[in-house]
Amino acid sequence: MNGLATALQAGHFIVTTELNPPKGTALTALFDKAARLKGLVAACNLTDSHTARMTMSPLAVARLLHERGVETIVQVTGRDRNRLALQADLLGAAALGVSNVLCMSGDDPGGGDHPEAKPVFDLDAIGLLRALSALQAGHDLGGAALDGSPRFHAGAVVNPGAPDREKELRRMADKVEAGARFFQTQAVYEPDAFAAFMESARVHDVPVIAGVLLLKSASMAKYLNEKVPGVTVPAALIRKLDAANDRVATSLDIAGRLIRQLEPVCQGVHLMTLGWESHIPRLLQAAGITPQTRYGKEGTPSADTRNP
Repeated sequence: MNGLATALQAGHFIVTTELNPPKGTALTALFDKAARLKGLVAACNLTDSHTARMTMSPLAVARLLHERGVETIVQVTGRDRNRLALQADLLGAAALGVSNVLCMSGDDPGGGDHPEAKPVFDLDAIGLLRALSALQAGHDLGGAALDGSPRFHAGAVVNPGAPDREKELRRMADKVEAGARFFQTQAVYEPDAFAAFMESARVHDVPVIAGVLLLKSASMAKYLNEKVPGVTVPAALIRKLDAANDRVATSLDIAGRLIRQLEPVCQGVHLMTLGWESHIPRLLQAAGITPQTRYGKEGTPSADTRNP
């Protein structure tokens, strides 16, 4: 059992964050960020060519971070590879020691840095979860037996603010049935609406880690409202950002308050900092999460992660 799974099963309120593999071979900056986060977060997501912009394979980065004692969650999308390549990659991931896998459909390459790339989407997120389940059961999607089976801690994503909540809940149920053992969510800014969503989602008895995207400016908040389905930044927060003299302090205060409001209804938060990883210790303090908390070799917190 891996550290993230252990912490979630133990009922700890956990923190994860996100790192983007480089567009190139230079890894020093990423290693430095990961080293500063070690002990502060349970695991770091590694994106799979995020927003369809080509970067280094997250599998290679995951292995290198594991050698440095950093637990990872590798994002796998159905965007670029068919089921043959995806299953091959998943077996390779297991051989490299990768166990946390987040299954996603992926962004259309038309909006990325290679718009001429042909989308594949042979498997969507549910298809990917079924592939993981099949491999763990000892066979591939074609029914052929494997010579040795991998073990994964499979995750998926859910959008609590989706316009059609019932459809999103049905899709969440399908993901659980296909093998999802934890969820990370789209960015959340409305705690009451999220709590209402969790009332319905709790029936699945699967840990949900709420997404917290740091708001860097009022214009960013307005962009999210206009362009990102399912994300609503309240007008009061936009006004607060617009009036801010210190945008970093204001952003961390907003996120810290939000985390405190989310904590009673979910199993953790996933911090999307967009290059502000160095501010995570301050954010955890603002949220009342003890900065000194360390995750042990098995990933479980060595002490309560909440201040009394």
